Amino acid sequence: MTVSEDFLRSANRQFFYYKTLGEKAIDQLEPEQLFISLNDDTNSIATIVKHLHGNMLSRWTDFLTTDGEKEWRQRDGEFEALKEEKTKDLVLKQWNEGWACLFNTLNSLTQENLSQIIYIRNEGHTVLEAINRQLAHYPYHVGQIVFFAKILKQSEWTSLSIPKNKSIDYNNDKFSKDKSKKHFTDDELDKLK
Repeated sequence: MTVSEDFLRSANRQFFYYKTLGEKAIDQLEPEQLFISLNDDTNSIATIVKHLHGNMLSRWTDFLTTDGEKEWRQRDGEFEALKEEKTKDLVLKQWNEGWACLFNTLNSLTQENLSQIIYIRNEGHTVLEAINRQLAHYPYHVGQIVFFAKILKQSEWTSLSIPKNKSIDYNNDKFSKDKSKKHFTDDELDKLK
């Protein structure tokens, strides 16, 4: 496997890890909790999902041939309250559509595409840089979702990472095994399933 192929495989797995992490946080919430915002300056989880949906459709549709900030995108509207009926099904529909668009495009890329120039708001990026840009952006918002979900659930929260005060047990388990080459998400994805 070449470095380029390894990058595409790694990026795909990292995106999938953060998608799964967000889903596991959302799954712990009651439907109405998705629409709670703490004040006028914070976004509900539904709003964050709406923004991710808009960003993903804009960035990954016709990824190699059109600007990543599509003319039809209404970014400011992504932060307005939902006009549709507020349901968990709608939130999950947007979540899944956005991620499907990303994965369909990512899975179509080849190592030859990585050095190709694409544009986001008329600023040139290599495909590799554009992927890295989104690998920073989406986990930022998934982190917001996880943090807010944890606040909403309070003591009923089921940890999505190493539980509090369990680092020693976790490390002992890791170091009890032989060294191996694998992606950091392998064990984490198994744990999230």
